[in-house]
Amino acid sequence: MSTTSSSVKNTGLAVMTALRGYGVDTIFGIPGTHNLELYRHLPELGIHPVTTRHEQGAGYAADGWAQQTGLPGVVVTTSGPGLLNALSAAATAYCESRPMIVLSPGPALGQEGADRGTLHETKDTSGAAAAVMQWSRRVASAEEAVAAVHDAFELFRTSRPRPVHIEIPLDVLEAEADLPAELLAARPAPAPALADADSIAAAVEALSAASDVVVLAGGGSLRAGDAVRRLVELLDAPVVTTLNGKAAVPESHPLSLGADIRTPAAQKVCSGADVLLVLGSKVGEAELWGGLVEPAGTVVRIDVLDGQMDANLSADVRLVGDSAAVVPQLVAALEQAGVAGRGRGAAGAAALREEVRAQAAETAPPLVALTTELVAGMPADTIVAGDSSQITYFGTSSIAQDRPHSFLYMPAYATLGYGLPAAIGAKVAAPERPVVCVAGDGALMFAIQELATAVEQRLDLVVVCVDNGGYAEIKQNEADRGIAPIGVDLHQPDWAALGVAFGGHGTRVAAAADLAPAVRDAITAGGVHVVHVPLGIFGPVA
Repeated sequence: MSTTSSSVKNTGLAVMTALRGYGVDTIFGIPGTHNLELYRHLPELGIHPVTTRHEQGAGYAADGWAQQTGLPGVVVTTSGPGLLNALSAAATAYCESRPMIVLSPGPALGQEGADRGTLHETKDTSGAAAAVMQWSRRVASAEEAVAAVHDAFELFRTSRPRPVHIEIPLDVLEAEADLPAELLAARPAPAPALADADSIAAAVEALSAASDVVVLAGGGSLRAGDAVRRLVELLDAPVVTTLNGKAAVPESHPLSLGADIRTPAAQKVCSGADVLLVLGSKVGEAELWGGLVEPAGTVVRIDVLDGQMDANLSADVRLVGDSAAVVPQLVAALEQAGVAGRGRGAAGAAALREEVRAQAAETAPPLVALTTELVAGMPADTIVAGDSSQITYFGTSSIAQDRPHSFLYMPAYATLGYGLPAAIGAKVAAPERPVVCVAGDGALMFAIQELATAVEQRLDLVVVCVDNGGYAEIKQNEADRGIAPIGVDLHQPDWAALGVAFGGHGTRVAAAADLAPAVRDAITAGGVHVVHVPLGIFGPVA
């Protein structure tokens, strides 16, 4: 007689029960020989498994899911190669400061590095994970495994959210473990950390003396929610964001300059302010595209980590704390001091916004034209997933969004193959919203197998393949160095037919004017749709 899931109380049940207590109702991964005691308990706990076709896709799908739910994405891999396959996704989450928990089995206690030729044997998987994640722990008991789950959530709630790995030795994973409910129960979230009063006073003093305040908001500012909008309105100051901070203030707001920090105009306005107020951003060079933010005035920074205060530009006033608490704290202090109207206002922001948009649009006219057609075919609340593709950073990154996490991307890690699985994870988490993945042909081929995942999950998902014939950007890089094209002109499959072959639908767009209706019809029809767009229909491809 087979043993049912509900009759087995082991470490696998303890770990998954702890995760469920924090609200996790979905996991991403691939069942394998060694991780089945993590999967066994999913039905009884009401946790939905999404089986991707590659562990890297599981990680990127978990990231897309996490951005919609505010919870860490949970990835379950098997031992050895399963974990290693997921490490690029974990490295993405580390680089972009996103919460993720990776669970994997490992060699039995005492078998570490035994080199005996066992199944999935790997020299040091926990060490490999530790090299790209915030931490990796190889636990020795059910109690340690559950404690690691609690510690992960404490990290995500109180510090910079970054991925963690919990390795459970196979004998520990399968061992009986009937832990008391109080050990498994989710711990209450601590109050977000405030900045110290002296720093707040110094920030108020600097802002009260200013006449040209500019706000630069990064991904860390999103924790503050609507308080960021209240801050920029109080100061009447323009706000520019990084791509991870996109829509920290709705991009339809008259004070928003959008997320094109890569443009010289946006960098100039930040550098020229007499007070630059930086919210939760490292002002990373990958987003500046060779440009610089070199403030001539005072720099006021809000960040959860003091160690970030001198990253890329040094802070004169340091507000160390969680933006969820510090931004409202600063707003209240400014209101109490009667400080308001220290920026250029809506009229000044409008002129700046037009300059930023013009510079962004002139970079790659065919891609901008394609993006314009895409926008015409998508509802306003569409979640757009991008990839490390020219269409993303020259085109869809500039689409105005009013809700955070409506643009899925990884601007610093900049990997290929992110967009499709991230879109899948987002759609699983937010089934009520349209989701469109827009990726270049090269990037899409890194994750094309995940079309099967989308069909299997019965998702309504549109995938727009922008075909420039291969690795066009690298081809241009070669030309710039005087190198004839090598390895960059790639064979193209029948993309529309691929959509059908995976169980969805496929359309090839033959004229620029046909793109908007093709996307609109695909969203309306439901199901998985691949829309193939040869970039040449929008003008000569460089």
